Amino acid sequence: MPKSFARSLMRILLSALCVCAMQTAFAANASPSGSTQQEHSTTVTTKIQYLLFLPKTYSEKGEPSPLMIFLHGSGERGSDLSMVKKWGPPAIAEKNPDFPFILISPQAPEGGWWHPQEIKAIIDEVMATHNVDRHRVYVTGLSMGGFGTWDLVAAYPKLFAAAAPVCGGGDPFFARFMKGVPVWAFHGKKDDAVPEEQSANMVAALKETGGEVKYTMLPDAGHIDAWVYAYGPDSGLFDWLLQHRKP
Repeated sequence: MPKSFARSLMRILLSALCVCAMQTAFAANASPSGSTQQEHSTTVTTKIQYLLFLPKTYSEKGEPSPLMIFLHGSGERGSDLSMVKKWGPPAIAEKNPDFPFILISPQAPEGGWWHPQEIKAIIDEVMATHNVDRHRVYVTGLSMGGFGTWDLVAAYPKLFAAAAPVCGGGDPFFARFMKGVPVWAFHGKKDDAVPEEQSANMVAALKETGGEVKYTMLPDAGHIDAWVYAYGPDSGLFDWLLQHRKP
């Protein structure tokens, strides 16, 4: 066989092998529909710091304790966890060891927002390491945390026995996913930071789905006034939460 012919034949064979290899690689990476968009995935790790309070009655082996998640407002974001104790349940628990809930109080980073998947990861961690009554898990939050409360309940309605968003809001479209969770919402009519209609719209949408919902609209209250009342001794919010259990 002439050398020139042998070299030509070798080039043809190598070209054919390259084409076959390219076709095989494409077939392995292409989606079943034949799309040229390849499927990939990645893992994102997020560090979230939070306060954890255990009530005086907490026992590792005794009766499990109810769990409350509290989501703060935009003013408490950052890296100083002591800021989270400024308002609401963390402020109460700091002074009252008889506060009857295991309390999770995460802190959003500076400029951040509440993301349901991240909060759920914290809840899962605490449930795995503490004696939690899984039939009595509650969420509440104020302002930005009120928005976060609506979002969290919509994302994980089977997790919560009741919820209490304070001067927050959300997308009424998602109310249909929350109808199995009793909600008590609070808002001040004179709120100049988050319009009262934000809560009213969510309450109306939840009622339309047949959900169990209470709404306390405070006619003379501003933004801060709403959560001072909601978490104060006169509202009865904490007793109302404890009355609700998941089947």
